[in-house]
Amino acid sequence: MRIVALGGLGEIGRNMTVFEFNGKLLIVDCGVLFPEEVHPGVNLILPDFSAIRDRLQDIVGVVLTHGHEDHIGGIPYLLKERADIPLIGSRLTLAFIKAKLKEHRITPKTIQVEEGARKPMGPFDLEFLAVNHSIPDSLAVAIRTSAGMVLHTGDFKMDQFPLDRRITDLVGFARLGTEGVDLFLTDSTNADVPGFTTSEKDLLPAIDTVFRTAPRRIIVSSFASHIHRIQQVIDTAHRHHRKVAFVGRSMVRNMTIARELGYLTIPRGILVDFKKLQQADDHKVVLICTGSQGEPLAALSRMAGGDHAIRIGQGDTVLLASSLIPGNENAIYGVINSLTKLGANVVHKGNAKVHVSGHASAGELAYCYNIVKPRNVMPVHGEWRHLKANEAIAVATGVDPKNVILAEDGTTIDLIDGKATISGKIPAGLVFVDGDSVGHTTEDTLEERRRLAEEGAVTVLAIIDAKTGEMAEPLEFFTKGFECSQDDLDKASEAIEKSLSNPGGRRGGGNNDPEEVIERATASWMRRFYNRTPVVTAIVVDA
Repeated sequence: MRIVALGGLGEIGRNMTVFEFNGKLLIVDCGVLFPEEVHPGVNLILPDFSAIRDRLQDIVGVVLTHGHEDHIGGIPYLLKERADIPLIGSRLTLAFIKAKLKEHRITPKTIQVEEGARKPMGPFDLEFLAVNHSIPDSLAVAIRTSAGMVLHTGDFKMDQFPLDRRITDLVGFARLGTEGVDLFLTDSTNADVPGFTTSEKDLLPAIDTVFRTAPRRIIVSSFASHIHRIQQVIDTAHRHHRKVAFVGRSMVRNMTIARELGYLTIPRGILVDFKKLQQADDHKVVLICTGSQGEPLAALSRMAGGDHAIRIGQGDTVLLASSLIPGNENAIYGVINSLTKLGANVVHKGNAKVHVSGHASAGELAYCYNIVKPRNVMPVHGEWRHLKANEAIAVATGVDPKNVILAEDGTTIDLIDGKATISGKIPAGLVFVDGDSVGHTTEDTLEERRRLAEEGAVTVLAIIDAKTGEMAEPLEFFTKGFECSQDDLDKASEAIEKSLSNPGGRRGGGNNDPEEVIERATASWMRRFYNRTPVVTAIVVDA
C-alpha cells in the first residue's frame, strides 16, 4: 500500500491523504488552508490534485473524518473534477458537506457510516471508530489491506467528560493494537503541549462569569462548527434569561442543521431573529457570530470596523470562544483592539478560561501509543514543531526511531509486509483559489502583489520617434504607493535616456526592445536613489 499526503504535513490545514492499493485510490479528508498576510487576494488554499488528476476514475471514495473546513473545505473543488466520487462520513459531517456543495450546485453521492461500522470500498476494508473532538460525530478510520493495517486518528482528544457523552473509543484502539497496527497516523496539533487537554465542561464557570457580570449585550464569536461550545453558550443564556440570535450565513446554516439533526438543543422561545433582537433591552441580548479568527468578511470583523448592522458600543461584552490559529495572530489582535477602542470588554483565551483545544496533548498521545503499540508511526496534522514533538512521544513509548516517518507533503510511503519506508516524492504544492480562479495564481503573482503593496508601482510613458529611435517627448512618470519629486524624476529621465541611447544598454546588443531597457533602467535608478524596488511598467508609443 502506498500512502501520500497532499496536505496537512508541516501546516495546520489542507488535510488530505491518499492511499493506493491494487490500482485503486482511497482518500481521507480533503480540506483547505486559510491564507495568511503573505497571500494577498487569495480566498483559500487547496491541496494539489495534479498527482491524481489522471486517475480520478480509480478513486473508490473519500472518507471525511469530521466536518471542519480544514478537512472538508476542498471537496467542492475535487468533485468539480469528478462529481460522483462517493463521500463517506458520519451523519453530521455529511449534512455539513451537503449544505456546502449545494452552494456549488453539486449533488454528491454519499455513504453514511457510524462508529463500529465496517465497510469495504474496493480493495480497502474500512472500520470506523468514535473519537472525541471539538465537533460532534468525529471518526477515526482503520484501513485494512493484505499489505497491512493503517489506523488514521483524524483530529481527536480524550475528553472523559464530553458534553455529548461520546468518548474516544480507546477499547477499539486497543483491539486494533492487539490485531496489529502496521502504520499509525496520529494527530500532532498539541503534541508539544504537556499533560492532558482540559475538558469542555471546565469552561462553564468562565462563561457563566461573563454572563453574570456583563452589563449590556454579549456578542459571542466562535467557529460555525463548534456545536458543543455554542450549546454551552445557549444553556448559559437560558439560565440568565437572555435571548439568543445567530449572526452570519455559515453560523445560521450550521446551527440550523445541528438543531434539525438533534446535535444542538435550544430551549423554546430563546432563539429569535437578530433584527428583532436589536429592539430588545441590551441586558437581555446574546448574539452568536462568526469571525473569531479575524477573517475580514466575517461578522465580528465587520462589527469591529463599523461595517455591520450591529454597532458595538460602550459596555458591550465580546467573548472570543475559540483558539488562536497560527498565522492569524495579527488579524485577531487587530479585531480585539478595534473592539476595545469602541468601548467593548473583550474576553478571550488570553485573559479567561473560555477555550479548550479539540486536540490530544502529549499525555493523551503517549496513552494511545501504549494502547495501540504500532509497528510504524507517521505523525500528521501539524507544523514541523508538532510533528517532531509527536515523533519524540512515539519513541519514548518504545517505537523504534527507524520506524517513525517524518514526511512532508508529497512524500510517498510504501507499506510492505508491515514495514513502512519512504519511496519517493510527487508534486504537492499550494493551489490558490483567487475569486473564481483556481490554480492560476502563482507564487510569482503573489510576489508581485506583495511588491505592489510594499513598494508601490511606477509606469513610464515614452514617446519615441520610430525612424530615429530618439525621444520625441519628455518621459512621463505615473507613480502609485509612493511620491517622487519632479527634480528626482528629471534625474531618472536622464538615466533612462542614457540607457536608451547606449546600444550596450539594450539586451541583445541594441535590438529594438526599448520597454525592457526602460524598465531595467528605471528599476536600477529607483533601487540606487530611493532604496525601493517598485513594480515598473514601460509603455512605449511610436511617434
